Amino acid sequence: MVRAGRPPQDPARQLERAHRILDAAAELVLRWGYDKTTIDDVAKAAGVAKGTIYLHWRTRDDLFAALLRRERVHMLAEVRASGPATPRELFERLALGLLRRPLLKAVLLSDSEVLGKLTRRKRTSASALELGPGFERYLRELQALGLVRDAPAADLGVVIGSVLYGFLFLPTAVPEPARQPDEKIAALLADTVDRAIGGGRTPTAGEAEAVARATLDYLDAVEEVAAHKLTASLGTEERVS
Repeated sequence: MVRAGRPPQDPARQLERAHRILDAAAELVLRWGYDKTTIDDVAKAAGVAKGTIYLHWRTRDDLFAALLRRERVHMLAEVRASGPATPRELFERLALGLLRRPLLKAVLLSDSEVLGKLTRRKRTSASALELGPGFERYLRELQALGLVRDAPAADLGVVIGSVLYGFLFLPTAVPEPARQPDEKIAALLADTVDRAIGGGRTPTAGEAEAVARATLDYLDAVEEVAAHKLTASLGTEERVS
């Protein structure tokens, strides 16, 4: 049987309410930090009763996990809409998306000022920069075209991840006057990845089309998985006992 106190039956109303709560949580966490943001604060800002939030999420941590998943979905949608046609464009736009989303950037950098005690938990450690299970397959497709150097895809993934983390940490490692704009960091990152994994030659027109298809197919797959995880975490499905 359906539990008493379940969310309203109208799926559109459930979804609108969940996103309104997440909007309020995002604003408060960025303003005060996770540790100082309470469920009462979020409920008041979202214009709902405290108990209503618990109809969607059992804990404050669950709410925040949903918030991060939504940020990731939005970022991936923006990257996909920009239509990257090469690995270089892909990584440049992913990096720029992370740098421009404060919550994802806070997770990536383990920013204790924003995340508080969550920086000590494993659940958020890789959520901002998760390349997905299809990434090695994407690399192997590029290797088959001779456009990525011959090395185990898993090893190339380690190289790429190290470059990404290094450049995205860069703004925190240099004095503020010497910091580069996000666009510059993203471009330098993409150039470094390209040089680190590239096969050393320019693709033919036919190869370029194949790379573009593979890049967009990879993004479609990652975005689909991220959207599924978000939907499952919004607490808008019927709960049965």
